[in-house]
Amino acid sequence: MILRVFDIKNLWEKINMEIKKSLNRLFQEALTKIGIDENLTVSETTKPEFGDYQFNGAMALAKKLKKAPRLIAQDIIENLPENKMIKTLEIAGAGFINIRLKREFLEENILKLSNDKRLLISKTKDPKRVVVDYSSPNMAKEMHVGHLRSTIIGDSLANLFEFLGDEVIRQNHIGDWGTQFGMLIAYLEELGDNANRSLSDIEEFYKKAKKRFDSDKEFANLSREYVVKLQSGDVKCLELWEKFIDKSLSHCEEVYSKLGVKLKREDVKAESSYNEELPKIIEDLEKKGLLVESQGAKCVFIEGEENPLIVQKSDGGYLYATTDLAAIRFRVKELKAKRISYVVDARQSEHFKQVFKVAKMAGYVDDEVLLEHIAFGVMLDKNGKPFKTRDGGTVKLISLLEEAVKRAKKSITKREEYLEDELEKVAQIIGIGAVKYSDLSINRESDYIFDWDKMLNLNGNTSLYQQYAYARIQSIFRKFDGNFIPTSKLEEEIEQKLALKLLQFEDILQLAYKEAKPHYITTYLYELTTMFMKFYESCPILKDEIESEIKLSRLTLAKAVGDTIKIAFKILGIGVLDKI
Repeated sequence: MILRVFDIKNLWEKINMEIKKSLNRLFQEALTKIGIDENLTVSETTKPEFGDYQFNGAMALAKKLKKAPRLIAQDIIENLPENKMIKTLEIAGAGFINIRLKREFLEENILKLSNDKRLLISKTKDPKRVVVDYSSPNMAKEMHVGHLRSTIIGDSLANLFEFLGDEVIRQNHIGDWGTQFGMLIAYLEELGDNANRSLSDIEEFYKKAKKRFDSDKEFANLSREYVVKLQSGDVKCLELWEKFIDKSLSHCEEVYSKLGVKLKREDVKAESSYNEELPKIIEDLEKKGLLVESQGAKCVFIEGEENPLIVQKSDGGYLYATTDLAAIRFRVKELKAKRISYVVDARQSEHFKQVFKVAKMAGYVDDEVLLEHIAFGVMLDKNGKPFKTRDGGTVKLISLLEEAVKRAKKSITKREEYLEDELEKVAQIIGIGAVKYSDLSINRESDYIFDWDKMLNLNGNTSLYQQYAYARIQSIFRKFDGNFIPTSKLEEEIEQKLALKLLQFEDILQLAYKEAKPHYITTYLYELTTMFMKFYESCPILKDEIESEIKLSRLTLAKAVGDTIKIAFKILGIGVLDKI
């Protein structure tokens, strides 16, 4: 009886780290020799004291082979071919096979890694064109904390996709259309020459316009008239609308610049840009026989869903769903995207679930296109309540970022003296980095507790902890008085553990890529830097009595850790510092 152990075609494409790939090949050979073929693989051990890797397949095979797992494990070990990777194999418990790697194998690969700018991380052999839809602020207001998670998570994922070889198209689907803009245009017209001065504070301008809209029926009616004019292409209305949008986008660009995200004006693809396509969406759905009229509204009923997707209101107006369908059609047809990632909060899950299904029903996407909603939780204060100002208002994002820099400045001046220009630069990198890392270190699907004290702490899984480790490594090299030649001689156990951790970086990036979860990277970084600190304490690097080859080898490890932090931080959109 032949059992399937490895689906080679699919599995090999998923496993990218050379060590796991090689180990799996070795175990495949052993299993084939004893007539077994089943979907089982090698994994990292959860407890380092048991080894470097572990094969648990013997237990899964016991029932099928009607044989004790430990005996199956022994058969596998006896049939493993000779190799240069494995130092020891040990059967433990019910039939686990614990694997320890040879020191020479780690030394060889660390040397290769230290001489490669990408740290042996390969680019995908099958690059895709990926659209990442993120940030998407409402142009009627200034960006607030509600936009923070989408902007940070979206940008880090776009960076990750690019680093691994995909062609990324960033899309900022700004909200720039609808009734509220009729209100704003009416208010702009009323202010006349004073409009520019009033627009210096978009949020205040919106509040005043809304107050007029709610309290003055004549103004409200005028606003609705302006909506019709705007949608009809009235030249004067479009001129005022463009003036407002330009000013509002400038506010967004200020935030993006401060945050260090890569969204540019050319990445904007606004709601309004799909306006002319919306009647065509209705036509398409009509031709496909998908539209059903319900209480005057045009809907698409989806199998298994209780509520339909409404695409046109009874008064003829369109909805977000209609615009999202037009966007999907554009991104597949015009941009040729094969993966479209929507970084939008979890409260929109049902909306996107329905939109994606209707897009497939309408034939806008086929099975080769991946539509994914990259959902995230809400941002809360330390008391677990929605993040607000003291008077209960919405926190402006620019204010939060300025506060982060201010707090970082106060924090670092306690430890070090800086020149004013240098202090400002360092505080920007530390403060903004703290905000971004704190968010990215949490599983995006969870709600996020915003805590200033925690994010600017030098201890724990924070950006400052990683930045400090990086700065310490740069300090070591400044003190090193000699010719650095990458060398690998890993005599201590902690050196070998650190080397193995470095070689697992690609595997982590691939996991973060597959699941669109940046927290895998931050968790790995914390484990890496914590291990580096232990290595630094127990393995002196620059002491005179350390022999030259060991000194160079430890410098090579330190440099590899620094390079890994730098690449990971670049993906996360965070800066590093040579000294703190």
